[in-house]
Amino acid sequence: MRTARAVAVALTGTLLALPAPAASASTASAPRTLAGDLERIFADRRLAGATVAVDVREAAGGAVVYRRNAGLRVLPASNQKLLTAAAALEVLGPGYRFRTSVRGRGKDLYLRGQGDPTLTYTRIDRLAAAVARGTTKRYARLIVDDSWFDRVPLGLDWSWQDETSAYTAPVSALTFAANGRFDTAAVEIRYRGVAGSRPAVRVWPPAGSIRVVNRAATRGSGDAVTAVRVHGTRTVTVSGAIGAGRSGTALVSVPDPAAMTAGLFTAALRRHGVTISGRTLRGTVPAGTRAVTAQSSRPLSEILPPFLKLSNNGIAELLVKAMSRAADPARPGNWPTGLTAATSALGRLGVDTRLLTMGDGSGLSRRNWLTTGQVTTLLEKAQRRTWFPAFRAALPVAGNPDPMIGGTLRNRMRGTAAAGNVRAKTGTLTGVNALSGYVTAADGRSLVFSFVVNAAVASAVPLLDEAAVALAA
Repeated sequence: MRTARAVAVALTGTLLALPAPAASASTASAPRTLAGDLERIFADRRLAGATVAVDVREAAGGAVVYRRNAGLRVLPASNQKLLTAAAALEVLGPGYRFRTSVRGRGKDLYLRGQGDPTLTYTRIDRLAAAVARGTTKRYARLIVDDSWFDRVPLGLDWSWQDETSAYTAPVSALTFAANGRFDTAAVEIRYRGVAGSRPAVRVWPPAGSIRVVNRAATRGSGDAVTAVRVHGTRTVTVSGAIGAGRSGTALVSVPDPAAMTAGLFTAALRRHGVTISGRTLRGTVPAGTRAVTAQSSRPLSEILPPFLKLSNNGIAELLVKAMSRAADPARPGNWPTGLTAATSALGRLGVDTRLLTMGDGSGLSRRNWLTTGQVTTLLEKAQRRTWFPAFRAALPVAGNPDPMIGGTLRNRMRGTAAAGNVRAKTGTLTGVNALSGYVTAADGRSLVFSFVVNAAVASAVPLLDEAAVALAA
C-alpha cells in the first residue's frame, strides 16, 4: 500500500531537491530545499482551481530538479515565441535577411515586399531617394506586389475585438514599422495636452489615409487618453483626457499594410522629386523588369532582441510565413506550411512534438498547446546550436530598466537574486501567465525552467517571480 506521503508526491509532481536532502523520519526537522520552496509557492491558495505546470532542470544534461504537471498540455501565451524563434533560427538561419525591392519596366514602377518587419519611415525614404538618383523622374503607375505571402491578414482564431489593436495587426509581405521597436502594420497616435484647447494629435508615420476624430480633452494632470480604430475603417477615435504639457503615444493597427506602405513610399518619392501620375495598383512583378534599388533588413540574429525582449507579435507571424516560403518556395508564405515547418524544425532540435500544437507564432492563438517539459527540452537543446548566443541574448533580463535589455522583465524581480540573472520569456493572456528561461543558481549551476499557469482567477505573475527568485537564491 502506498503511504500518504507517496500519494502526495504523486499528486503534486516529482520533487527533487537541489541538492537532495538526507532521508529523515521527521518531516518537521527536514532541511529547507529548493523543491520544498517551489512546492510551497505553487501550492499557494491564489492558484486554487488553476492548472499549474512546472519543469526545472539542470541546463547541463537536463537532470530534473523539480516537476509539477510537466507533461500536461497548457496554453503558453507568448512563451510560444520561444518555439518560433528557435524554429526560425533553424529553418532560416541567424543570417537571414528580409528584402524589399523596387523594379521598373517602361513607366511602371514596382514595389515588392518579402515581409520585412524593420521597414521604418526612414528606410522607406532611403528607398525613394535611391529611385530619385536614377534618370526617370516621372512614372505612370506604382504597382504594389505583396504576393510573397498569402493575403490572409489575421490569425483565424484571433479575437475580432482585437482587430484594431497594434498587437494583432494584419500580416502582409509588404508592411512597415511604426518605430524603432518595429511595431508592424501600426501607426503611432501621438498626442500632447494643450491648455485651453483639445490635445494636439498627429499620426506617425505621417499617413494621410488615416482619419483622426479628436474627442479628447486637456484637463487634470494625468494621461488617460485612448485611441481606437473603428472596426473595418481607417478612422481612429481619440478620447479621454490628458494634462496640459503632458504627452503620450498610442498604437493602432492599419487595415491594409501594403496600401499604407505604398502611400508612404509615394509620398517619399514626391519629396525626392519623383512623381507617380496615375493610380497605385496591386499586382505582381512580371518578367523583364529592371532592378532599380533594393534594401535588406538587418540579420535575423539582430531582429531577435526586439522580437523576444518586447514580445513583438508581428515579427513572430512574419517569421512563420517566411519559414513557409523557405519550406515551399513555389507557394506564397502561409500559416499552415510555416507552422508545419516550425514543428519539424523543433523535432530535429530534439523536442518531442507529439503533444505540441502550434496555432500561430506569437501565442495569441488559443490553439497553441505545449508542455513545460517540451519548453525546458528546447531551452536545454538550444545551448548546443551555434545560434544559441544570439537566442539567449535576446531574452528579457530580470530587473534591468533598459527596455532593450530588460524588455518585458524590466520592472520585475528588482533588488532580488534574480535581477540581472534570470533571462526568460514572459507570457500573458487572459487566464494565462508564463515564464520560461535560464537562471544561475547560488551554487553556480545553470538551470532551465518553465512555469505556466492556466485559468488562475488572479494574475500569477507575483508567484512566478517568487519561484524564479527561489531558483536564483
